[in-house]
This record gives sequence, structure tokens and C-alpha cells, in this order.
Amino acid sequence: MSLEFSPRPGAAPLRRQVLAQAAMESRLMLRNGEQLLLAVVIPVIVLVGAVEGAHRVGKSLDHPAVDVFTPGVLALAVMSTAFTSLAIATGFERRYGVIKWLGSSPLPRSGLLAGKVGALLLVEVLQVSVISVVALALGWDPNAGLLGAALGVVLGTAAFASLGLFLAGVLRAEATLAAANLVYLLLMAGGAVVLPASAYGAFGEVVRWLPSGALGDVMRDALIDGRTTWLDLAVLLAWAALGTILTARTFTWE
Repeated sequence: MSLEFSPRPGAAPLRRQVLAQAAMESRLMLRNGEQLLLAVVIPVIVLVGAVEGAHRVGKSLDHPAVDVFTPGVLALAVMSTAFTSLAIATGFERRYGVIKWLGSSPLPRSGLLAGKVGALLLVEVLQVSVISVVALALGWDPNAGLLGAALGVVLGTAAFASLGLFLAGVLRAEATLAAANLVYLLLMAGGAVVLPASAYGAFGEVVRWLPSGALGDVMRDALIDGRTTWLDLAVLLAWAALGTILTARTFTWE
């Protein structure tokens, strides 16, 4: 008895392609030392340093220091992955022709973008897990505003990812590296992401409309007060729409 095998050429189902792309993208991000530093190490250092610093200087806060800083550090982690890491990785992928090569594969452009977003979410799950464990060890007692926090992470990822792709699509790889890190440092220091907008005095009325300020406020309101702040979520949605429009009009594949 002989067995005959008939070839069945063709691409895998789109779902499998997207999952494979997301898995590959997430592995590449976590294998890169700089990306891992941005994704996990810096947020953890900021959290521990802010909590210990508040204790040492005796800074008066409305809630325990770890409860105040942890939501902001979670927002910082989203920003570091969805904006800085994505912008830098995409910039160098354009430089070396990886994006163009993937564009010629069976994976459609929509699948490529879906894979990148999936990779971001996978890395963010790791970030949230690590930061939460460290925060709990420091005495964090979060409120149960899970809806607001989840919506904040999703819309914050969309906003920062679209802006990161816009940056990577209009600048050379080296310029993207410098600009993405500079913007990250500026927003971390003065974008109301770790500290609430009220800590910046009159300037806080400006920074609360930035994606960093809106995301930070969403996370704090959700995890400290258990509230969902729809205005801040709308701000993130507006930034996501703006970034998507800019990226669609300017992004080039090489």
C-alpha cells in the first residue's frame, strides 16, 4: 500500500500568522538589552527610588507613597514599551529593510501591525506582573478600579504606539533613537506620568492634556480611588487618532 502526499501550497491562516509575528516581535524586544532596560529595569528603579525617597524626605502625600507612585510607574512602563521601544525597533527595521521584506511576505500590512500591537501587549503583561510584585512587596494596596486601568493600558498603548510609529516613519534610525529617548526622558520628568499633574503647579493644567499626563491620571484614579475617568480616556483616544492619521500619511516602509 502506497501513500501519496499532495502538496497544499498557500499561506497559513491570518490568525496564525499574526500570533507567530507577535511571538517573534516580543522575543526580539526582550532579547535586546536596551529594550529590556526600558521595559522593566528603569520602571522598577523609578518605583523603588520614588517610594524610598518619599520616606526619607518625609514628603506628605494624601495616600501611602507606594500607592501614589505605583500607578504612575505602570503608566511609565506602557510609555516605555509602546512608544520608545517600538519607535527605536521600527526605525532600525526600516533602515535594514526588514519592514520592506515583511511587506512582501504573505503577512498583510494589517497583520504586521496587529503582530506588533500583540507583541506590545505581551511585553506589557510581563511589565505589569513584575512591577506589581515589586509594589506589593513594598506594601502596595491597590483599589479595584480594573476597568479604568485596563482601558487606560489599551488606549495608552494605542496612543503611544501610533506616535512611536509616526516618529520612526519620518526620521532616520539614529535620529529616531535619539528623539525617542529624549521624549521619554522629558515625559518621565515633566509629563505628569509618575507624579500627578497637580504636582506641577500651573504647568499641570497643560501637561494633563499630554498622553503621558492623561495615562498617569487614568491609572491613579483607577488604582487609588477606584474611578474611571472618561475625560482622560477621551484624551488618550484623541492622541491615538491623531497619531494614526499622521502615521498613515507619512510612514514609509524603507
